[in-house]
Amino acid sequence: MEFIIYLLVGAIAGWLAGVVVKGGGFGLIGDIVVGVVGGLLAGWLCAHVLNFSLGSGIISQIITSAIGAIILLLIIRLVKRA
Repeated sequence: MEFIIYLLVGAIAGWLAGVVVKGGGFGLIGDIVVGVVGGLLAGWLCAHVLNFSLGSGIISQIITSAIGAIILLLIIRLVKRA
């Protein structure tokens, strides 16, 4: 069940990141992957590096994942241009 929740959160976060970073989306599957990886990245950064939490619950997971996915999309865009 948790895997389905990760996919759902990743899909929403990836979609939000694709909307925020115009032209940065990779389609549904790519956005899910970017959302999940961005969520892992942001979760690790917030929990272990910054000692910061947005709270608990699915909304905070979506927000954290979206922030991570946006950062990841911006990094991917910079690498593609170089």
